[in-house]
Amino acid sequence: MTDAEEGADQQSASATEDIQNKKKRSFKKYIIICLSIILIFGAAIYWWLTRHDVDTDDAFTAGRIVYIAPHVNGYVTDLLINDNQFVHKGQLLLKIDPRDYQAAKKEAEGNLIRAQGQYIASQYMLEVAKKNYPGQLKVAQGDLGIAKSQAFKAKTEYVRQHSIVKAATTQQAIDYSTAAYDQAKAEITKAEGNLLIAEPVEANIQTSNSQINEQKGALEAAEAKLRQAELNLGWTELRAPHDGWISKRNVEQGNYVTTGQSIMAIVEPEVWVIANYKETQITNMRPGQKVKIDVDAYPFLNLKGHIDSIQAGTGAVFSAFPPENATGNYVKIVQRVPVKILIDEGLDPKIPLALGLSVVPTVYTK
Repeated sequence: MTDAEEGADQQSASATEDIQNKKKRSFKKYIIICLSIILIFGAAIYWWLTRHDVDTDDAFTAGRIVYIAPHVNGYVTDLLINDNQFVHKGQLLLKIDPRDYQAAKKEAEGNLIRAQGQYIASQYMLEVAKKNYPGQLKVAQGDLGIAKSQAFKAKTEYVRQHSIVKAATTQQAIDYSTAAYDQAKAEITKAEGNLLIAEPVEANIQTSNSQINEQKGALEAAEAKLRQAELNLGWTELRAPHDGWISKRNVEQGNYVTTGQSIMAIVEPEVWVIANYKETQITNMRPGQKVKIDVDAYPFLNLKGHIDSIQAGTGAVFSAFPPENATGNYVKIVQRVPVKILIDEGLDPKIPLALGLSVVPTVYTK
């Protein structure tokens, strides 16, 4: 083969290779264009489908915390729970030394028995008073009549002794009649006094009746003290008011606890989400809208819920020191509004959500 023929073959091979390279580049451009179109189309579809979804990372789990405090003072004799233990409503948590309160109950029972006796006695006294006071009035009236008749008799003798001639009587008889008449007048005065004392029959009866009311009040007070003593004795046993987990336990067996001292907390099983959305995000939010909830701690959980309510005020309004926007220079800051979200499904009983976990709720506003 000549040199000319070899050159021609090389040119032909080079041309073929150029054509193949151009085809490859064209195919790559085609693939890139197709992928770009697909991505743009997919992004457009995703934007279209999620354009009404609103999410925030300023959201946390929340729930009810019941703080446990004793009603009475005393030493803890039995501690029956441990940290993070699940307890049921009515379960015994701890016992406080009951001996002081048992003694107080016995004393209250004795005071009640005494008050009951005094109340019954006052009732009997009233019945006696209803008979005695009218009888005493009649006796006083009779005594006054007797005193008057005796006075009349003494006066008659006094007049007779002082009107006859001295030869017909003696000085002793005259003196005796004078003394008898003075005594008779004194007896009238005494009888009149006794009658005055005996006359207010109804008032005396009412006095006895008021004593019954007084004893009845004392009886009710004794009953109340007994009930209080029974309550205090019952409160030496602290029981769980709700189902939940023991948290923040700061009491040990042998500790002295006082009334109102917070010794532990119970976290109830029900958990919800408080999401602090920007004020510009709540425009289309309404109670009842569906929510998807992602939990940072458990990304495998697929939680679903709905908006329960929207707080009637921004977080700043309820802070300890709310802003005074009417004073000084004003800088507009986007506020956040707490939204309560209830969890409807997706919870795993084996993985209870702790309070305060970070979550990302996405609200489907439409």
